[in-house]
Amino acid sequence: MRDVDVHGKRVFVRVDFNVPLDADGHVTDDTRIRASLPTIEYLLDHGAAVILASHLGRPKGKVVESMRLAPAAESLSQRLSVPVQMAPDSIGPEVEATARALAPGQVLLLENLRFHPEEEANDDDFSRRLAGLADRYVDDAFGSAHRAHASTVGVACLLPSSAGLLMQAELDTLGGALDDPERPFIVIIGGAKISSKIAVLQHLLTRADSFLIGGGMANTLLKAHGVDVGASLVEDDKLDVACDFLESAEAAGIPVHLPSDAIVATAVAQEAERKTVQVDETPAGWRIVDIGPQTIRDFRDVIKDAGTILWNGPMGVFEVPAFANGTREVARLVADSHAKSIVGGGDSVAAVEQMGVADRMTHVSTGGGAALEFLEGRVLPGVAVLPDA
Repeated sequence: MRDVDVHGKRVFVRVDFNVPLDADGHVTDDTRIRASLPTIEYLLDHGAAVILASHLGRPKGKVVESMRLAPAAESLSQRLSVPVQMAPDSIGPEVEATARALAPGQVLLLENLRFHPEEEANDDDFSRRLAGLADRYVDDAFGSAHRAHASTVGVACLLPSSAGLLMQAELDTLGGALDDPERPFIVIIGGAKISSKIAVLQHLLTRADSFLIGGGMANTLLKAHGVDVGASLVEDDKLDVACDFLESAEAAGIPVHLPSDAIVATAVAQEAERKTVQVDETPAGWRIVDIGPQTIRDFRDVIKDAGTILWNGPMGVFEVPAFANGTREVARLVADSHAKSIVGGGDSVAAVEQMGVADRMTHVSTGGGAALEFLEGRVLPGVAVLPDA
């Protein structure tokens, strides 16, 4: 973005304002809005008129009142200390007139792009109508870069295009971790299902020096190792995949650290009976819901010597407070380390935010699904469409 002259130009910026709202329509977490500020402020400081576009939720091509972007406009306005105009729609004569009248230093936020089914269809006419609002295009929505939609690909093909500062930071940081990490490179992976992360594990086998694995996906790997995990969440149809990964890691000499002990419970509920056991002593009918204290100590011994840490996914059922300790402790360990630390994934990000250690991480990704696909080595449509410098 810094390579182009934006003075006096109307710049269409694809942002990711897919933020959580409470029942009263207030933004409850403005992390993604704050992440967009450097790009927006840079454009305003350099004499541009800024037209912002985003989706919110999954309205499925229809207007859904609870998914309007006005709360995001209000939140952004407070952060920018600049009025943010809210458009009545993302296309149409009134929107076009407002965009044409926009002066340098002014900001307009279009209404939820996904109120139109043409957005997700990457419709040519819808792309042209969006592109007609501006002179240049900037993509700063890394979290949507894995989607070939009108606002992420279609408009980029019609206007002079470039990456925003957040997009650049995501690509530089994640790409650097893959291509030239400081050693040892430790990958911490969690989450419910190995099926959603196996491609990442396989892609990182040639790059990582060690894996630390928790969450529900660890149960499938433990069972593949022959461990009886009781009634814990297991993907039985992925046991062969889990075995292949463990065998490949062993053949490559890459340690895979699985939980040695765990918090188990009679049910996935705050009030359920729970206790700490060795993983191979999980009682019949009980479920593994978090990593145990010995596993945390084992993980600490690996994390403390790391040069680069990539963490994606919780260590347990993080949304239940009683089962969140392992994830919180990993957040603290990563923050206390001297490593270059990269955190991605909703619950991982939530953990570092809750612990108040987000500012001690080298990079907290806004990516989610896009980050996972990038770490799998896949080409992201919203990145591929942008020209090289």
